[in-house]
Amino acid sequence: NRSVFTFFGTRTTIFDAVVALATVVRERVDLRVHRGAHPRIGALDVVPFVPFGSATERDAIELARAAALAIWQRLRVPSYYYGAAADPPRALPAVRAGGFEGLATRADPPDVGDAAHASAGAIAIGVRAPLVAFNVVLATDDLAVARSIARTIRERDGGMRTLRALGIPLGDGRVQVSCNITDHAATPLHHVFGTIRALAARTGVTTEGSELIGLVPRAALEAVAASALGGDPRKCGVWEEAAEVPDS
Repeated sequence: NRSVFTFFGTRTTIFDAVVALATVVRERVDLRVHRGAHPRIGALDVVPFVPFGSATERDAIELARAAALAIWQRLRVPSYYYGAAADPPRALPAVRAGGFEGLATRADPPDVGDAAHASAGAIAIGVRAPLVAFNVVLATDDLAVARSIARTIRERDGGMRTLRALGIPLGDGRVQVSCNITDHAATPLHHVFGTIRALAARTGVTTEGSELIGLVPRAALEAVAASALGGDPRKCGVWEEAAEVPDS
């Protein structure tokens, strides 16, 4: 019961799209009757602004704060800042602590607005660098296995640098290790997958596969290909050939 939308644009188009998305979500999603496995504080849970090209971090911060203010003024849904949008910066897990159900008794007020919206909660609006959202699905319904692996590999418990991880049930007899990699150069995708597979194997569990959520930097996939092929795929024309393959 969770969706991810990724879109690019100019300052104006991004601003309009975020406010429009917040409007639709407030109208159609009621967290008082919603059930899901992923941590969340709002119907539109998190909105990260990521600068690309000539855009700077300051540009993204200004846009994030303008969007938060417009959403509050038009929809009465408050926002908490995270990442570089917050002063001082703070991590998303800290903003999400307590979840939607804990908003009413939360000690820290929103950065924009006041009381949480009854059905839409609040939004975590932030500015960050590109990250890779990457899940590994395990062929078991034992949530303890996924949670144990997540604790072993994530940075906050002494695991891989820049890696956040949770064990989450999929509700269909499988579980997944859900990962956010904030620096794919420091913690490559193939290293994360290989480690999870090895840890799962120790408990007799196999991995069914993996999935990317949203977009991924091209360099992250080039590193995976280089590891699998034993070289640099760019020198073999892999990307150019792939672009020429017909849809059929």
